[in-house]
Amino acid sequence: MAPMNSEPALPAVVFVHGMRTSSAIWREQVAHVRLLGHDATAVDLPAHGALRDERFTLRRAFEVIDDAVAGFGPGRRVAVVGLSLGGYTSLAWAARRTSHTAHLAGLVASACTSDPKGKPVALYRDLAQGLVDAAAGVRTVVSRVSDVVRSNPQFRRSPAGRGSLTPGGADLREVTVAPGGAAEPHQPGWNVVTDALTHLAGWSSLADLRRVDAPVWLVNGARDHMRLEERRHVKAARDAELVVVPRAGHNVNTDAPASFNHVLTRALATFSAPRPAAGGA
Repeated sequence: MAPMNSEPALPAVVFVHGMRTSSAIWREQVAHVRLLGHDATAVDLPAHGALRDERFTLRRAFEVIDDAVAGFGPGRRVAVVGLSLGGYTSLAWAARRTSHTAHLAGLVASACTSDPKGKPVALYRDLAQGLVDAAAGVRTVVSRVSDVVRSNPQFRRSPAGRGSLTPGGADLREVTVAPGGAAEPHQPGWNVVTDALTHLAGWSSLADLRRVDAPVWLVNGARDHMRLEERRHVKAARDAELVVVPRAGHNVNTDAPASFNHVLTRALATFSAPRPAAGGA
């Protein structure tokens, strides 16, 4: 009989994306950690990606992470990697200390070291709501112009292709007008910003860090404006490491993917090591 392999499995990894993006931003990182031998998945938060038709709430976001963790099987150690909104969400998720967080091996939190509590989050939310309202107004104008164009016989459909109009060539019904005025297909709306900021208002990433009972790596791009309070976050955590990636901005994993992957390798090696028993010998 072949000897049984008693070596514990490496922690699985759950990736959580930032605002107005999707799980697709983690493509390189998912491939990288799988090459290292880790099982991995990247989730879509509510109002993003596959869940684009849902409204963002922290409760629903927690459920998404819970489901991803449960998908690796009972008792499996898991590391969570979050960026920006995904970082704040992951910290809040880990701080709850539920059955789903009981086997948390470690947390990599990026671009989320400016504590929302005490900041004018409501002001930013109201500004984003203004953009939503302005975009709605622009869409109304575009819709009315489109109606006029379609009803005018001098603007007839071209046989060249579906949806094209002559003159001009653009079917205004087929695009979404973003708040900045650019036409972009399938761009997540700014209403997700207002929803997320509503849920983060009054929330404290520092308080969450104090409750996380696992190693935390705080990873920021050197050019990220969200680095404001990174030292305070390090001091708040029970076990924290701070890494600043040179020449990278807020989206550190896509600004410097090779450097970020190197950091992930180091962090996961730390998370994979056996943790000392509580109370230590």
